[in-house]
Amino acid sequence: MYLVKTPWLLKKLYPLLTWDTGSDDRTIYLTFDDGPIPIVTPFVLNILKQYNAKATFFCIGDNVRKHPDIFEQVKADGHAIGNHTYNHLKGWDTDDWTYLDNFLLADEVIGSKLFRPPHGRISRSQIALLKKAKPDLKIVMWNVLSADFDIDVKPAQCLKNVTKNTEGGDIVLFHDSLKAFERLEYALPKAMEYWANEGYTFSSLVAEPHLDPAFRPSLQ
Repeated sequence: MYLVKTPWLLKKLYPLLTWDTGSDDRTIYLTFDDGPIPIVTPFVLNILKQYNAKATFFCIGDNVRKHPDIFEQVKADGHAIGNHTYNHLKGWDTDDWTYLDNFLLADEVIGSKLFRPPHGRISRSQIALLKKAKPDLKIVMWNVLSADFDIDVKPAQCLKNVTKNTEGGDIVLFHDSLKAFERLEYALPKAMEYWANEGYTFSSLVAEPHLDPAFRPSLQ
């Protein structure tokens, strides 16, 4: 079970996490989790390039190790990079020190101030540990979930999830993974076309000109 739009109560319960940009301009902040991998990540990069769009990629450290050329292409195309642990660990199922070590291992190859916990699952004690280890770290969640990871979701529903729920300033979550590819391949191009026709632009989470002043300091 998942919620497409993040409820306000959850944001209140975890105020140290970034859920959206706080802006109401015509900018959408696309994010992609679990890459980089062959086929899927290059597909995403190609679609983004068609719309002169910038996005943020939360990368798994082991995938960066396996596919450094794709990782370098993501950066060369001007997209922002975030840490997504080295082995895609679920925080709720992992002891704090193992979680920290895995984050730091990924940090060695990714080196970003942005972090997204896999599955969105992280404990308060893990948040505290990560921020103590890296004080300028910003833990980024999302405001709109595509649900492309769910094999029971039809591609058309995935498209509807994002087009019907996304507004300016929202952080939208997709996955550049093999598991998500059937839904991503269908939904992303159509969503980008829809948003572009509606007058939206697309920015990474560190693209200064588009960030709301209240949000900008939290991601520097």
